[in-house]
Amino acid sequence: MVSSVIIGIIFWLLIMIFHDNIALMFSTSQPVLEAVSKLSLLLAFTILLNSVQPVLSGVEAGSGWQSYVAYINLGCYYLIGVPLGFLMGWGFNLGVMGIWAGMIFGGTAVQTVILAIITMRCDWDKEKASLHVNKWSETM
Repeated sequence: MVSSVIIGIIFWLLIMIFHDNIALMFSTSQPVLEAVSKLSLLLAFTILLNSVQPVLSGVEAGSGWQSYVAYINLGCYYLIGVPLGFLMGWGFNLGVMGIWAGMIFGGTAVQTVILAIITMRCDWDKEKASLHVNKWSETM
């Protein structure tokens, strides 16, 4: 988890520092450069959240809680993220930025927080996680 957070922060910083120049790798069109610069803040937070959320999701699924992860995923994206993205994109006339922000902050961020809370509240000694880790580390 720590490695993933560090990598996410590094790329978050790179995007924040070079937000005006990221699109130059793909285009020299001024409208494209302006649009990418405008959306780069969302890209930075997307990268950061998506460096943490899959790790937490993997921990939960690896612990045998696949169904909980599936319900959390469905709930966060389809009950929160999509409606919020729709509302922000069309209701508040924010367009792509609104749709993306709704999905990221309504879907991914909420899912990350829920999975982090579950992971932190778990009694890992009761789950006997160390026995499983030791079992698999001996076979390799």
